[in-house]
Amino acid sequence: MRDQRLEKLAKVLVGYSAAVKPDELVRISGEVVGLPLIEAIYEEVLRAGAHPFVTMVSDAMEEAFYRVAGPQQLEFISPVAKYIVETIDVSIGLWAEENTRAMTNVDPKRQATAAQARRPISKRFLQRAAEGKLKWVGTQYPTQASAQDAEMSLHEYEHFVFRGGLLHLDDPVAAWKKISEKQQRLADFLNTAKEVRVIAADTDLRLGVQGRRWINCCGHENFPDGEVFTGPIEDAVNGAIRYSFPAVHHGRECDGIQLTFKNGKVVDAKAAKGQEFLLAMLDQDAGARILGEFAIGTNFSIQRYTRNTLFDEKIGGTCHAALGAAYPETGGKNESGLHWDMVCDLRKTGCRIEVDGQPILEAGRFVKPDWPGPG
Repeated sequence: MRDQRLEKLAKVLVGYSAAVKPDELVRISGEVVGLPLIEAIYEEVLRAGAHPFVTMVSDAMEEAFYRVAGPQQLEFISPVAKYIVETIDVSIGLWAEENTRAMTNVDPKRQATAAQARRPISKRFLQRAAEGKLKWVGTQYPTQASAQDAEMSLHEYEHFVFRGGLLHLDDPVAAWKKISEKQQRLADFLNTAKEVRVIAADTDLRLGVQGRRWINCCGHENFPDGEVFTGPIEDAVNGAIRYSFPAVHHGRECDGIQLTFKNGKVVDAKAAKGQEFLLAMLDQDAGARILGEFAIGTNFSIQRYTRNTLFDEKIGGTCHAALGAAYPETGGKNESGLHWDMVCDLRKTGCRIEVDGQPILEAGRFVKPDWPGPG
C-alpha cells in the first residue's frame, strides 16, 4: 500500500500548487527512486482530466553523462527538450537522489559547458512561466541519501519533509492560503522599497530594488514553500556577504563562501571548500557573477539546515541570494546558465534586514505581527 502522505501530497501538488485543468499537458519528471510519488501524481493528473506523461532519470545516468559524453554531446541541445518546453502546460518535478554526492568528482568545466548548452531551454521555460503560459512546481521525495545529508533517520526526515509542507494538518491548502495572505502584506510593503540592506557576521550588503516586483511564494512553484523574492537591479548590489551554510549545486558542495560585490558584480569570491568549482560556475558566462534573485525565507515550520536548497532557502528568518539567471516576472533582466541559491542565517542577535534604513527583520523575526512568523 502506498504511503497515505504521498497521496495527500499528490492531491496538493496537482489541485493547489499546479492547479491542473482538464486537457492540459502535464510533464511529471523525477528520479527513479521517487516512483511511488510519481505514480500518485500521475493518478491525480488523470483525475483532473489532464494528460500526464513521465520522464525519469537516475543519479547513475547523470554521472555517466558527465563522465562519458564528448564535447559535442556536452554542447548538444535536444530538439525533444525544445519541443517539450514549448508545448507543455504544466511541469511537476521531483528531487529524489539516491546518492547526493554522485557529482563530487565531475570536472566543473564540463558541468559549466553543459549548463551553457541548456541555457536556451531554461530561459524559455522561465519566459513561458512569466507569461502565465506554463505552470510548474518542484518537490522533494524523501530518500535515505537526503536523510543522511540532513543527519536524520529516514523516518525523521519523512516527518521533516511532510511537516515542512504542512501536510500534517487536516487542510494544508487552507493553511497555505493563510500564509499567502501574510506574505502578500510583506510583499506589498517591499514593492515600495528602494534599497535593501543585509547585516550579519562578515556581511553588509546593499541591494537596489526600486521598481522591481516582489513575488509571494506560497506553494505554487516550490513545495514546501515560504519566501518572498525579487530580482535586484543588476548594477546596484554593493558590499560583502558571508553565507552561513554549505551551498550545494549540481551535487557539488561549497562551504565558507564569501562574496564581495561592486556595482552589481562579484569582484572577489572565496570558499573554504570547493573554491575551484565556485570559480568555474562564476566564470561560465557574463551573467554568472551578478545576482538574479534576493529572497527572505518565511517558513517557520522549517528551522533546521539539511543540505537541501528546497528547504534551506525557506528557513524562517534567513535570506538567500542566487547568482545568475533572474526570474523575468520580478523585472530582473540578468541572464545566465547559472542559478545558484546561497543562504545567510539571520537568526542571531545583531543580524537584520533593513529597508530604506528601517529594520524589517531582527534576529530572525519580522517586526510586524501581521507578517509571517511562528505559529
